[in-house]
Amino acid sequence: MSEITYGSTIKHEIYGKGKVVKVDDLFYKIDFGVKGVIDISKRAEDLIKVLEEPSALGEEDVPMDRIEKTLTQILDKYLGITEVVSLGEKWQGGTMILQPGTAGLKSKEIPIETFFHKIVMLRDRLRMLEQQINSNAKLTDEDKVNMQQYITRCYGSMTTFNVLFKNNEDYFVGEKTKE
Repeated sequence: MSEITYGSTIKHEIYGKGKVVKVDDLFYKIDFGVKGVIDISKRAEDLIKVLEEPSALGEEDVPMDRIEKTLTQILDKYLGITEVVSLGEKWQGGTMILQPGTAGLKSKEIPIETFFHKIVMLRDRLRMLEQQINSNAKLTDEDKVNMQQYITRCYGSMTTFNVLFKNNEDYFVGEKTKE
């Protein structure tokens, strides 16, 4: 099979046909149209590259990688949410096994990179929520503090997953206890 690269058309057994819109170290970001843009691990075995006729685009068209780079720069500048977070080396290439407590049920294996990516996305969304709360002109300061306490508790609930992060500064931090 030929290599899956940016712009490749692929077929997935669950999501159907899609177009690769981003390639990073661990994931393909694939646009499945109405089903949305979905991150799929590069280790996934259910991706098939579809060979298609060359595009009818002319040479004067702007390449997608240039558009993506420009859009990323704009989002980075105005939202400040793009951040590279690394998985600890000891977990890279690993598998998380979910073993049911009920006898006879099949276990589920998930690449740790996939699980880690979801944890990082959750953290980024919590940060975005914090920004939205803090910049909301309709909320009182008391409302902001109350909502912020819930977010802090969410971070505290997520500290179990700190073991996956390569760098301590990327850790989830909940409420600090008074000593």
